[in-house]
Amino acid sequence: MRIIRSKNKAAIERLMARRGARLAQAEAVVRPIVEAVRRRGDRALLEYARKFDGLRGTSVAVPPAELRRAAGELSLEFRRAVELASGHIWEFCQMQMPRTWRKRVRAGLSVGQIVRPLDAVAAYIPGGRYPLPSTLMMTVIPAQVAGVRTILVASPSRNPALLGTAGILGIKNYFQMGGAHAIAALAFGTKTVPRANRIVGPGNIYAAAAKKLLAGEVGIDFVAGPTEILLIAAEGNPRWIAADMLAQAEHDTDASAILLTPSKRLAAQVAREVAAQRRTLPTRTVAAKSLAANGAIVVTRSVDEAIELANRFAPEHVSVPDARWIEKIASAGSVFVGPWSPEAAGDYASGPNHVLPTGGRAALRGGLSVADYVKVISVQELSRPGLKHMAGAITTLARAEGLEAHARSIEARFQ
Repeated sequence: MRIIRSKNKAAIERLMARRGARLAQAEAVVRPIVEAVRRRGDRALLEYARKFDGLRGTSVAVPPAELRRAAGELSLEFRRAVELASGHIWEFCQMQMPRTWRKRVRAGLSVGQIVRPLDAVAAYIPGGRYPLPSTLMMTVIPAQVAGVRTILVASPSRNPALLGTAGILGIKNYFQMGGAHAIAALAFGTKTVPRANRIVGPGNIYAAAAKKLLAGEVGIDFVAGPTEILLIAAEGNPRWIAADMLAQAEHDTDASAILLTPSKRLAAQVAREVAAQRRTLPTRTVAAKSLAANGAIVVTRSVDEAIELANRFAPEHVSVPDARWIEKIASAGSVFVGPWSPEAAGDYASGPNHVLPTGGRAALRGGLSVADYVKVISVQELSRPGLKHMAGAITTLARAEGLEAHARSIEARFQ
């Protein structure tokens, strides 16, 4: 595990550099796939699903009866885990849900908002090295809380745990398809696959590239890249910190796990612990490559410098020692506070969403939320006195912009 001093500016810049070139290369690969699905619909979709997803049947649609059957075959322990996690996610989404409201702000003027669910939302669940029933819960439950009428799930995986979790959640539209062809089918709609208003959820680089290409054709959450965590600590249990870094590194070889600390002693202890724990880790090959390429322990001059670096990086996950540090975090997908709040808890069961912005996009927005599944529509109601009170301002501004009809639409009501 490499240890870097923060004064080594070149090393810090390399560590914080994002990998944008690979996404541009992926766009060139997926563009013809997207166009083929746009032109030929189900025929192209089936060709790609058979080629890339291992589809053997005549349709990408998985019958709801198969989902219910898979749910019935899950172990009692797994069912209880899904029920606990999904309950916490549901509760958090209810608290997060935008509210309809109206308020009389002055005589003759009432304003407010109404909240309406999107008609159709698609949850994309990756089907790579690991099955991800947790991501299924994180992307489907907010749609259910929001009241989305048509919920679609797309995944190249037919893993029993994934199918069973879909069955527990009552999913009726599950499609075995992944990558760019799945994103295209959800964006355009085919005879088999309904068109979605928005596509949410993480995916590999080809799914991400397709989402980027089709943003505007369909709503998306964000273009996700490799997962990342920054841990900030001046002191702490080195064994726990090392375990958290390895938990992130085992995702894939592009994952990033970085510790920022002003303590040389803690830096050395964590480095030793990472090496020791990695030896017994079943996923050590992936974790080792990830840490070698993208991981580091950065020794900073102070805690404040560590926070400054974290905010510059705008990480997907950031871990801080206690709640006093929260107000100093300006950009992060999700914040984990204190030694008993490991990122793995957020991945599965604490309630806030684990679909989070990566690649610096946390500087622009937070993670997936129930607000991504609804439309917030403003409402305004004026009385005659209310309109008269602001008529002069409206007509003055309208004529300053050269929009005479706007001004006259106000004056007509008082002639």
